[in-house]
Amino acid sequence: MNNNFLSILGWVATITAMAMYVSYIPQISNNIKGQKGDWIQPLVAAINCTLWVTYGIFKKPKRDWPVAIANFPGVVFGLIAFITAL
Repeated sequence: MNNNFLSILGWVATITAMAMYVSYIPQISNNIKGQKGDWIQPLVAAINCTLWVTYGIFKKPKRDWPVAIANFPGVVFGLIAFITAL
């Protein structure tokens, strides 16, 4: 596969991963309204995403920005979903 295709694939995957984590918003809304959802899955997602963001930022010799950017919303929305589900 050529590098241009892989670059485009990486950014498309980044956008779809971000959409997956933004989908926590309805659960967060329900949690706030008193209809508590599961707390373990968002917590594990936040931990997993934290590890991937760390990997993406500190990877040498070249940072892996698509991985870091794709997983950052998972840290934020996963933690919010976790906290509001308690």
